[in-house]
Amino acid sequence: MSNIPKIVILGAGYGGILTAQRLQKELKYNEADVTLVNRHEYHYLTTHLHMPAAGTDSIENTRISISNLIDEFKIDLVKSSVQEIRPQEKKIILEDGTLSYDYLIIALGGEPESFGIPGLAEHAMSIRSINSVRLIRKHIEYQFAQYKNERNAQERINFVVGGAGFSGIEFVAELADRIPKLCKEYDVDPHLVNIYNIEAAPTALPGFAPELVEYAMDVLIRKGVTFKMGVAIKECTTEGVLLATGEEIKAATVVWTGGIRGNRMIEAAGFETMRGRVKVDEQLHVPGHDNVFIIGDNALIFNPEGRPYPPTAQIAMQQGVCCAQNVVASIRNQQLRKFEFTNKGTVASLGKGEGVAVIGTKLMKGWSAAQLKKVVDMRYLYTIGGITLVLKKGRFL
Repeated sequence: MSNIPKIVILGAGYGGILTAQRLQKELKYNEADVTLVNRHEYHYLTTHLHMPAAGTDSIENTRISISNLIDEFKIDLVKSSVQEIRPQEKKIILEDGTLSYDYLIIALGGEPESFGIPGLAEHAMSIRSINSVRLIRKHIEYQFAQYKNERNAQERINFVVGGAGFSGIEFVAELADRIPKLCKEYDVDPHLVNIYNIEAAPTALPGFAPELVEYAMDVLIRKGVTFKMGVAIKECTTEGVLLATGEEIKAATVVWTGGIRGNRMIEAAGFETMRGRVKVDEQLHVPGHDNVFIIGDNALIFNPEGRPYPPTAQIAMQQGVCCAQNVVASIRNQQLRKFEFTNKGTVASLGKGEGVAVIGTKLMKGWSAAQLKKVVDMRYLYTIGGITLVLKKGRFL
């Protein structure tokens, strides 16, 4: 019977794929068995999903075959959905089998956070996967197709986006860019279309300097977006949304981007959580479980000021590299590395030719920020797939 340690990675998102790639690079032959579990055969670029959702880019530019990213002689890819995590038994229950492990890396990704708003889970769509954005895109096109077939159907061309963080702002920007083309295709007067971006907080794009937030909102207002800031959605219904002010907005399309929480399977596993996220230790362990690591959306890590880092692709990637190094160090009985996040900057797209960015103390906006966004995206493609992937999936125009 083999005594080779078994490493199981759950999820092939930004953190999971970087963990897998670093493990296959650092582990020696026959030093460990590594299994990567993912429900799909592809890795998708979460930070790109707002574009195919709005219809401004192809879904094919958003997903990458996992077999092109890993060495399947070194890593066993299992296409399956995780049903249950049993840390006491060191087992993972899949929809079609069971895996045992010696070391577990949980990188499952988060879930939409509804904050208890009635009707949101039932009636709002969310940008969370390839299938969900395909649904949103087809749904938007259907509303335009139906508009002229129904009398007094203004709700067909009213679009509500809940949340003005990264996802919300980037999605309304792409949607605003798509609307004129849809109006031309379906013979709809563009002045009749309404895009509402609703945010309970007093400002959009938290973490950005006020001047960049003002610039972003001005750009989107000129594109036709109506902002309702400092106003919470009280209820989501089949007819639209009811706001805390008492105002009702009738809309056949409600897209929720108002936040994510951790994966509920982590709570069910018995780990101590805060909104589904585990406060991991400095080496990314689950407290009390030296053989279980959590990275990405499900890991709760605090910055020096005592605030939790937002779950971004950037931090998940850095966690993935650190996690792999610590798993290898654990196998070799070496000292583990302390995870320290290095913020390399933040960029938000505002649609074609527009963006805002913070790089260190430097603030950027407009065309230069939009080009930086492309550079950041292509840098990630190069990291996971080299120049071949950049040429295949990169956005150069």
